[in-house]
Amino acid sequence: MDVEYTGDRITYKVIGGIIDLYIFAGPRPAQVIEQYTEFIGRPAPMPYWSFGFHQCRYGYHDVYELEAVVAGYAEANIPLDVMWTDIDYMDAYKDFTLDPVNFPLNKMQQFVETLHKNRQRYVVILDPGINVNRTYGTFIRGMQADIFIKRFGAPYLGVVWPGPVYFPDFVNPAAADFWSDEIIRFRELLPVDGLWIDMNEISNFNTSEPAPSSTLDSPPYKINNSGVRRPINNKTVPATAVHYGNITEYNVHNLYGYLEARATHAALIKATGERPFVLSRSTFVGSGKYTAHWTGDNSATWGDLAYSIPTILRFGLFGIPMVGADICGFNGNTTEELCRRWIRLGAFYPFARNHASKGTLPHELYRWESVAASSRKVLGLRYRLLPYLYTLMFEAHSAGLPIARSLFFSFPEDIKTYGINSQFLLGRGVMVSPVLQEGAASVNIYFPAGNWFDLFNYASAVSSRGNTVTLTAPPDRPYLHVHEGNILAMQGEALTTMAARLTPFHLLVAVSRSMNSTGQVFLDDGVHLQMGNRGGQWSLAKFYGDTLLSNRLIIGSRVINRQYALSQRWIIHKITILGLEKARKVKRYMIKSTTARRRDLSGMFTSSTCEGSFEVVEISGFKQLMGEDFKLELEFSD
Repeated sequence: MDVEYTGDRITYKVIGGIIDLYIFAGPRPAQVIEQYTEFIGRPAPMPYWSFGFHQCRYGYHDVYELEAVVAGYAEANIPLDVMWTDIDYMDAYKDFTLDPVNFPLNKMQQFVETLHKNRQRYVVILDPGINVNRTYGTFIRGMQADIFIKRFGAPYLGVVWPGPVYFPDFVNPAAADFWSDEIIRFRELLPVDGLWIDMNEISNFNTSEPAPSSTLDSPPYKINNSGVRRPINNKTVPATAVHYGNITEYNVHNLYGYLEARATHAALIKATGERPFVLSRSTFVGSGKYTAHWTGDNSATWGDLAYSIPTILRFGLFGIPMVGADICGFNGNTTEELCRRWIRLGAFYPFARNHASKGTLPHELYRWESVAASSRKVLGLRYRLLPYLYTLMFEAHSAGLPIARSLFFSFPEDIKTYGINSQFLLGRGVMVSPVLQEGAASVNIYFPAGNWFDLFNYASAVSSRGNTVTLTAPPDRPYLHVHEGNILAMQGEALTTMAARLTPFHLLVAVSRSMNSTGQVFLDDGVHLQMGNRGGQWSLAKFYGDTLLSNRLIIGSRVINRQYALSQRWIIHKITILGLEKARKVKRYMIKSTTARRRDLSGMFTSSTCEGSFEVVEISGFKQLMGEDFKLELEFSD
C-alpha cells in the first residue's frame, strides 16, 4: 500500500483487498487515542524494571566482555538495569543455543545469577528463522510438529544468519505451542528475563523467483517498496508461500511480527508467571498489546538523533507507548559530542537503551568522561522520575494514552504546537527540550502558555504566553520543565530500579493561579501479570492542590485501594512547592491524615529559596505514609 498526503487529501494506492475506514472523533487528541486503543486493544503493561537503563551491542565477543561492561557501569556510577546480548551468544546463530566456546552455559549461568543478585536483568535476541540442521533439536521438533511456512507443498527455504532456515508459521496455533516449548526449554538452562524478537518482517537474505504467471508474487500495481519500487518478494518470504488454513503470505505478510510477539508474550507468561517483556522490530495494528518496540537500525548521525523524536511520538499514537531509539546510534561510529547529546535525550525515551553495531567503536556510556558525567546527571533524574514514568504506563494500559506525547496533546488550542517535533511531553506536563544540532551554543524552545519550572534547577522558571525562547545550551543536560498545575511523585536516585524503589517519595507541586494542581502515582510490585485489576495488589494515590489565590494553600491526597501501599510502608518524606510569588514564607502549617485528625509535626521543617521570579518552598521530614489520605494546610506570610 502507498499512502500519499498532498495537503488537502489522502490517497490510498493498494495492490488489492478491501479497505475498512474507522473514524475516531475525539474531539481532543487524548480522546482519539483512547477510542482507537479501545478498538485495537490497550497496550500491555511493562515491568517496572524495563523503565531502567538498558545496554546492548552487536559484537560482544564473549561472556567476559559482558561482565566487563556491567562492571564498567558500576565503576562509573552510572545506572544499569538490563544487560542485553545480540546474536553473538548463539551457537552458529541458532536460536535457543549458546556458543560453547565464548558463551559457555556454566559461565552464562553464573553471569545471569550475578545480575539477579545485583537486582539487574538479562535479555537476549531471537530471530524467527530456524536453522535447517538434522542434529538441531529445535529444528527436529519443529519438523515433527509440522509448523513451518510452506511453498509448493514443502517448507519454504530461506537464508538468514545461521544459513538455510525454515520460518515458523505463527498463523498455526501449533506454532505458538512449539515456540512456547522452546522458550521454556531455553529458560530452564538460562533464566533470561525478557526476549527481543528481530528480523520478523520476515527478513530473508534470499529473494525467491516469482511463481509463473502469479499476480500475488508480481501484482500489476507495484507499490513504492523501499522507495525504489522493488518487487514485494525482495528479501522476504514470497507472497505465494502458504500458511495454516491455506492462507497465502500475500494476505498475512504484515501480521508476522504481530503474531510472533503474541506467541512470545504468552510463552513468557507461561514460563515465568510474571509480566513479560518483549521487544519486537516488526509491528502491526494492535502489537502494543504484546510488545515494546524500538525504531530499528538507526545511524550515529545528528539527523537520526533529531528524527528519533517524531518516530517515537508516532508509535505512541499507534498504541505502542514503550518505544525508544538506539542511543548514540547503531550504525557507524558515533562521536563524543553526539553520544553526549544523545544520552541527554535518550534518557527520557520511554524505552532507554544504548546499542551499537558490530565493527563500530564502542560507545557504552562510561567510554568518555564527559558522556559519563552527563549520563549520571540525566539518568539520575530519570530514576527519580521512575514513579511518574511507571504511572504513565498505567495510564497507557488503562486508557491507551502515550507515554511520550506531542505538545499538542496537552495544548490542542495552541496551533503553534502542531508542527513541533523537536520537543515532546512525558505525560501531561513534563516537557523535554533537547539540543539536536552539532556544536550548538543555544537552543530554541517553544513554551506553551503558563509557568514552566526547570526540573534540574527548581529556582529557574520560564513564564510564557505561548512563545519561543532562546536559552543557552547546557553543558551537561537537556532542558526538562514541568508545567504549572502538575504534581509529580518522585523517588531517590539509585543504580537500579529496585534500589530506587526503596527510597522515600518526594512530591513536587507546581502551583498555579489559573488551575488546580493534580497528579497521581500508581503502585504495585512491578511484575504482577495484571496492572490495576479489580481486587489486585496495587494502590493509586491521587494528589491535589488548590489554585493559588490567597495566602493559603491546601495539598492533599486520596488513595484508592490503599492496603497495598500501606503494606509496603512507603513514605512521603519531602514536598517541594514551586510557583509561589517572591517573599512568600510558610507562616504555619497543619496536617490531617486518615489515622489522625492532627498529626505530630515534630521533625518537620520548612525552607525557602528564591533565585528568580518564584519562591521555592521545601517541607522536609514530612514522614507521611503514601497509603494514607492526607491534607496539608499551609498559610504564607504576605
